Amino acid sequence: MFGSDFFAANRERLSQLFTGTAPIVISAHGLMQRGSDEAYQFHQDSNFWYLTGIAHPDIILVIDKGREYLIVPGRSDSREAFDGAINPEELTRQSGISTIYGEKDGWRHLSTRLKKVKHLATLAPPSGYIDAWGLYTNPARARLVKRCKEVNPHLELLDLRTHLARMRMIKLPEELTALQQAIDITNDTLKDVTRSRKLAGYAHEYEIEADISQGFRKRGARGHAFTPIVAAGSNACTLHHVENNGALAKNDFVVLDVGAEVVHYSADITRTICLGEPTRRQQAVFDAVAAAQDYAYSLLKPGMQLRVYEKQMVAFIGEKLRELGLIKTVEEEQVRKYFPHATSHFLGLDTHDAGDYERSLEAGVVITVEPGIYIPEEGIGVRLEDDILITTDGVSVLSAKLPRAL
Repeated sequence: MFGSDFFAANRERLSQLFTGTAPIVISAHGLMQRGSDEAYQFHQDSNFWYLTGIAHPDIILVIDKGREYLIVPGRSDSREAFDGAINPEELTRQSGISTIYGEKDGWRHLSTRLKKVKHLATLAPPSGYIDAWGLYTNPARARLVKRCKEVNPHLELLDLRTHLARMRMIKLPEELTALQQAIDITNDTLKDVTRSRKLAGYAHEYEIEADISQGFRKRGARGHAFTPIVAAGSNACTLHHVENNGALAKNDFVVLDVGAEVVHYSADITRTICLGEPTRRQQAVFDAVAAAQDYAYSLLKPGMQLRVYEKQMVAFIGEKLRELGLIKTVEEEQVRKYFPHATSHFLGLDTHDAGDYERSLEAGVVITVEPGIYIPEEGIGVRLEDDILITTDGVSVLSAKLPRAL
């Protein structure tokens, strides 16, 4: 699906977008410790994969004056026995980059160049810890910058994140194929696990999760694109309920927020189902969310800015909350009590993919549409999410084959 020409073309596009003469140096992610001598399952930096197609850690990409090469660190005999060796020929086949250096020779070449330049074009490192998300970040970018500045302490960084975000916003044909495969696998799996007879046999959230995991793998996905959410009853009011350990009860609403991963590309689909007959109140909340999703579809088209669109969505959902008797006036602070997240995000290599939220939508952009209403005091949570391609005159719902109704 993704040949070396795809990655070579992306590198060429980046070189054209970045008009400076500074060397471009980008690091792969590094392994992250899970415990003792065990690492978490490796997940490549999406920008590095987009430019190389390589899924190994610690490799460095250099693009400089029409020349490109990879720096590949060595591995001890012990590590090769456990993790396998890196085959340079395979790296060339995947990336289209023919020049591959080992650690010592590669850094000798790069250092010679860094000593002569004022600027370095790279991906700016994130903070070591992101307070808002409670996450420690992968240190690979910071480690690369530190090592480059040890070579030349006066280097000034030129940040390539915006360039790559804008490139990744517009999906190429190969990317749309991978996305559609991930979406189709997710659709088919959700159709399977939500059949009436199957639902009747589940007693806990984790049983549904287990069948979704099996369904993804047997249909050809690598696995989950993100930690699956199976949230029954009041658990659905916690947006990222990932423990999936709750018991299921008759007439509960269950929110299933899941997505398969195919060749690094993510589906992200949410359905709310009822384990029995919904009450009038449950149905009214569900219908309000479905109406909000339909309204979102009517707004989305080339030229729309997501920040403008989100304000319109807050106003629309606010009216629905007022009709449900949850708020008296449509003010953002009141709306956010019951609708605390954005309606849409970019989708692609990352579930929350790179993109420029200040830039108008264009044909070829893929986003999610996921309105929700959460009422903790009533134990009701409803979210509906579909994956959308912006077309020349509106939207195409890529996940439309999965029924939305309860």
